Amino acid sequence: MAKERLPMRKILEILRLRFVLGLTVRETSAALGVSTGAVSRTTERALGSELTYETAAGLGFDELEARLYPKTKRVGAHVEPDVRWVHRELRRVGVTLELLHQEYRAEHGAGALGYSAFCRRYQRWRAKRGPVLRKHYVGGEVLFVDFSGKRPNIVDRLTGQAHEVELFVAVMGASNFTYVEAVATQRVEDWIGAHVRALSYLGGVPRTVVPDQLRSAVSEPDRYEPKVQRTYEDLGRHYGMAVIPARPRKPRDKAKVEAGVLVAQRWILARLRDETFFSIEALNARVRELLEDLNGRPMKSLGGVSRRELFERVDRPALMQLSTDRFEPAEWSKARVHEDYHVDVRRHWYSAPFELIGQEVEVRLTATMVELYRHGRRVAAHPRDEAPYRSSTDPRHRPPNHQAIFDGTRDQLMQWARDIGESTSELMQRLLDPEHNFSGSVRRRSGYGVRSLGAKYEGARIEEACRRVLALERASYKSVERILRLGLDQAPTPEAPPPSAPAIDHDQVRGADYFADDEDTEEEDQDAA
Repeated sequence: MAKERLPMRKILEILRLRFVLGLTVRETSAALGVSTGAVSRTTERALGSELTYETAAGLGFDELEARLYPKTKRVGAHVEPDVRWVHRELRRVGVTLELLHQEYRAEHGAGALGYSAFCRRYQRWRAKRGPVLRKHYVGGEVLFVDFSGKRPNIVDRLTGQAHEVELFVAVMGASNFTYVEAVATQRVEDWIGAHVRALSYLGGVPRTVVPDQLRSAVSEPDRYEPKVQRTYEDLGRHYGMAVIPARPRKPRDKAKVEAGVLVAQRWILARLRDETFFSIEALNARVRELLEDLNGRPMKSLGGVSRRELFERVDRPALMQLSTDRFEPAEWSKARVHEDYHVDVRRHWYSAPFELIGQEVEVRLTATMVELYRHGRRVAAHPRDEAPYRSSTDPRHRPPNHQAIFDGTRDQLMQWARDIGESTSELMQRLLDPEHNFSGSVRRRSGYGVRSLGAKYEGARIEEACRRVLALERASYKSVERILRLGLDQAPTPEAPPPSAPAIDHDQVRGADYFADDEDTEEEDQDAA
């Protein structure tokens, strides 16, 4: 914008102080109460016009103004800039008014406006558009998300009863490109799933996502420092975007999505008012059809450009790459490490490092894994096991003395079994296998029981008993002990039973059909009676 001119009296005083008294720019500025820039510009104009103080003092104010500020002649009519084009281009990453003015001048040459006039034209146009355009978003910068206050209905095919479902809306800040989807509830799993599908629809990831402070997004609402819900925070970290909740009760912080919700209600929900859907899948299929029509509809405020065209031009090139690994939602909770260095997660016990006994850890539960965190660092990870009242133990989590007991006992039992024979070694391996149905202490006791039989029976008999137990698929101490006690290991191996004799075909032999005929005859006699 053009700088405001100083009064001619001030200009004369500047020339007197600078040219007669020889004061510096700063001294002159301090003496007259004007900016140093105004002093410098006035001095430069006087030198450029070859004016001294004496010459300027002899001129009238009009003549002095004409010498210092000569009027430039306009050559032809100016070409007015396309302010809608300017507004669209400013949404692209790195585009500035100065750059657009240079391109405008390169196209129109002498007929182009100066930079200041160019900016004034655009600013006057923006002022007429209302307060909605006061915030400026560049391509790929922000995605606004929210639920619609008005909801569609799903009808139960059996009962005919209608129940409401939620409408999720996401809007890109620069292009107004919109994504709409119906979900069952506002719970975390539906909220997260809608985000994953929205990013897939966009084909990329924005730098920030701005939700309202609803419970699925924020665990502790606050005007200045809201705490983002943990699973939602994981989603942002997975895709590399920042989650910045809007301030509560400040709709202008998310004006884009507020307007997007209204558009979705008018151009999607209103068109569904006379249609009936029996499943959320059928509803979303119809919503997707109307969504394509919405994004392809020209926007009059931007010169007839559609949301999709603007998205392809402005947002898509600036979006970050979408991760090929699909986000796996996790459920977070807290637990305390017990004295046996295990934590209880849904009635199953998972081990943690013994150093954490008595301390609180965070539990991250997914469909396949259970992870334990302490101060943001993962300290344990186990495959998820739904079996109740069982334990999953990582040997590395045991203290050294416990580890020595487990390792020493196992090695001793296995060495004794190998000395007896191959079948005994295999049976002992099964008894000590961590995948066995028994707990660790019970497995060790079974191994001790088999080894104690060596004090009463010879090794060959124990080996034969173990062979027979393995053949019967009954790997237990009691099975081995019973075979030895009853001397079954010395009995011959039972042979397969002989084939049964063929059925006798004789007139004197009555089969099942004979008695069935008697029953039918008796029923006929009763009917006749």
